[in-house]
Amino acid sequence: MPYTTLISTEDLAANLTNPNWAIADCRFSLADTEQGHLQYRESHIASAVYAHLDNDLSGPIISGKTSRHPLPEIDVFAQTLSGWGIADNTQVVVYDDLGGAIAARLWWMLRWLGHNAVAVLDGGWPAWQSEDRPVNSGIELRESRKFVPNPRTELLLTANDIKQIRTNSTYRLIDARSADRYRGENETLDPVGGHIPGAVSLPFADNLGGDKKFLPVDQLNTRFRTAIGDTSPEKTVFYCGSGVTAAHNILAMLHAGLGESSLYAGSWSDWITDPNRPVAAG
Repeated sequence: MPYTTLISTEDLAANLTNPNWAIADCRFSLADTEQGHLQYRESHIASAVYAHLDNDLSGPIISGKTSRHPLPEIDVFAQTLSGWGIADNTQVVVYDDLGGAIAARLWWMLRWLGHNAVAVLDGGWPAWQSEDRPVNSGIELRESRKFVPNPRTELLLTANDIKQIRTNSTYRLIDARSADRYRGENETLDPVGGHIPGAVSLPFADNLGGDKKFLPVDQLNTRFRTAIGDTSPEKTVFYCGSGVTAAHNILAMLHAGLGESSLYAGSWSDWITDPNRPVAAG
């Protein structure tokens, strides 16, 4: 059975030399966009390749028209995945040092393109290090394989979709950013603060315990059932600042056994590119 949500350090270690497994290091800092790559070159999980949020997991930014992390073109990203040695039968494991906040982006992107055999390493790099498990330095390459994308269009929503559903009571729109940014306070990343009217706040960081591992399934189940109420997973939509950390909530909800929801990938930084779109604060 493939791993499709989370994987433990023990299970990854047991498959570290499996040629049909691929590992991607997604460490990244918004404050220093090359810090993650430098850390990777210093030390990383043995055999892992590096996935750069800006360069690999995002497309070109068009000022005033796109989010801060627009999705790359599908054919371009498929070439990237092929270069990382990912094919239909490859089990992918992704990790970072932020409790999965960045790694969940790659997790979601693979599922969006029809590849469900992908899991986030629970505890990430800190857990792997603390257990003194195998690491390497430098840059690693994998033999190229052919990745064939099969996009699941139902997982991806646009601003026009959000405009249609945000006042529809059968949908639930959920903001994954911190509660203060949802309220329009302490906004340092985007030129406009606040949230999409009708959205409720459910900060992704609260999916984690003090050890930066995901909460137990029963706790996650309660958390998301409370948030979505009677809304079906198919009509639950998550967004954040730029379509990165919202994937953490999608991952946690699926891991909790509540089904797969969708992502407004452009998120807040895309929503505010049009001054005619409504915003709310408080």
